[in-house]
Amino acid sequence: MISEWKSAEHALEYLSRADKIPHRSEGESTLLEELPEESKRILDIGSGNGRLLDLCMLKCKNASGVALDFSPSMLDELKMKYNDDGNVTVVEHDLNNPLPFDAGSFDVVVSSFAIHHIDDKRKKNLYNEIWDILEIGGTFCNLEHVSSPTENLHKKFFEKLDAKEDKTNDLLDLETQLRWINEIGFDDVDCYWKWRELALIVGKKN
Repeated sequence: MISEWKSAEHALEYLSRADKIPHRSEGESTLLEELPEESKRILDIGSGNGRLLDLCMLKCKNASGVALDFSPSMLDELKMKYNDDGNVTVVEHDLNNPLPFDAGSFDVVVSSFAIHHIDDKRKKNLYNEIWDILEIGGTFCNLEHVSSPTENLHKKFFEKLDAKEDKTNDLLDLETQLRWINEIGFDDVDCYWKWRELALIVGKKN
């Protein structure tokens, strides 16, 4: 269902409400606290319009960035924003496929509300790929949409969100994802922030 994001209507509808997601700025602020200011390379997986990458590069002032997305509308937004910015490279990539390892290695890998659109097997493989491209001392932060433990809580989340559920969602519980990341070898793995179905998953490669 991730192919829905190739639709301009679907992508633009998301962008129109992205800034209104409740408590999003709290999650982003907590994410930024975990980024070493001296980081040199940042990968943003499912970059959208570059919102999170912009914040990361404000924190890591000497960093270069790679914005990864596959939605034509999102790619247009990214290219328009970063066309004259030599510090950011825009890469077209479908998350259903392995990461383009020729992009090099990174001190920071981040993602914001993107990974939950791929199936669980691909999620787990992607976490392994992120480990492989992280430098020693690197940080992975995934601000993610996770599943609720009950259908009632799931319903209440969307009531608070004041939105209909995106049919491209393939939600997975937080605990499974934390376990996977621990098993891969990440350190200091935890949920660093959570509001209902929105959670910040962090792991370090020490």
